Amino acid sequence: MLRLDAVSKRYADGTVAVHDLTLDVARGEVCVLVGPSGCGKTTTMRMVNRLIEPTSGRIVLDGRDVTHVDPVALRRGIGYVIQQVGLFPHQTIEANVATVPALLGWDRARARARVRELLELVGLDPEVYARRYPHELSGGQRQRVGVARALAADPPVLLMDEPFGAVDPIARDRLQAEFLRLQAAVRKTVVFVTHDIEEAVRLGDRIAVLRQGGYLEQYAPPRVLLGAPATAFVADFVGSDRGLKRLAVTPIRVADLEQPPVVPASATAGEAGAALDAAGADWAMVVDAAGAPVGWLTRPGLVPQPAPDPVPVTASLKTAFSRLLQADTGWVAVVDGASYLGVLTPATVHEALRRSVAAETPPGSAP
Repeated sequence: MLRLDAVSKRYADGTVAVHDLTLDVARGEVCVLVGPSGCGKTTTMRMVNRLIEPTSGRIVLDGRDVTHVDPVALRRGIGYVIQQVGLFPHQTIEANVATVPALLGWDRARARARVRELLELVGLDPEVYARRYPHELSGGQRQRVGVARALAADPPVLLMDEPFGAVDPIARDRLQAEFLRLQAAVRKTVVFVTHDIEEAVRLGDRIAVLRQGGYLEQYAPPRVLLGAPATAFVADFVGSDRGLKRLAVTPIRVADLEQPPVVPASATAGEAGAALDAAGADWAMVVDAAGAPVGWLTRPGLVPQPAPDPVPVTASLKTAFSRLLQADTGWVAVVDGASYLGVLTPATVHEALRRSVAAETPPGSAP
């Protein structure tokens, strides 16, 4: 566990970068620091590995006050990923990733095995990339190498300072998805700095919103932050479209799905028509023998048509709504594996979102 206990940073000219900040980051949790420029996000993160020394307060990592240990030894035990990656240009990818193990005195065989393991973990084939140099990689690939290097010595904490801010939007989306996949595998305690609230919502288990002077305005899970901003500052920072942002952290519930009639793919037109009559419906979902949606049919022809690609029930409402907007049908099927569960429509998405927001909104306050 990482705890910042009333940590402050004041400079000689009287400037306060961080003011009596108290945060708990549970083991395996991603804490995202957001706020406007100059609010102390990066200063807070750099105090954890003492690249910046706190003026007062304690920073405790797994029961040990880091302000009382050798800062060089401390930094070797904390992973650090920055926006510009900072790879050594004249060293191979293998040598870059092995930097900290080499400093810690690992033998070459152990270090090489760890490099190969980590390159595979971040989605880079070691047979292809280990002997290459940084200039031979794309920006997104270099960023993956930076993450691998930060994880090389299996640190308990990973610090990430706007790591995906210098890549194009497509690469950024892929890196965010890769980070979520990687975090599910390694479960590191992560302090992540970003200026992008949507990135914070997507990646964070909890989000700390700071304002100028390093004052903490709210520290909460994304769904709470978006559903019930604690202050006017937080509400303004997350934006008036926070309801739409909340789609990304609202899961699909089977109870929210509509249930049109279902007919088997082997049904005749007469059988399909009878099913519509019995349900008083205008259309029906067509499923195969395994229960997977393969099409839909409607009157008058009752001829099966291809259905839009389904959405997995594990997806967010944002993913489902995006798929829904691309469909001409006005609905999108939801599946568990391949099995059909029901359909989402604009009305059911709206109802699900309103219910989710209401659950986090204190009585008497505006959602």
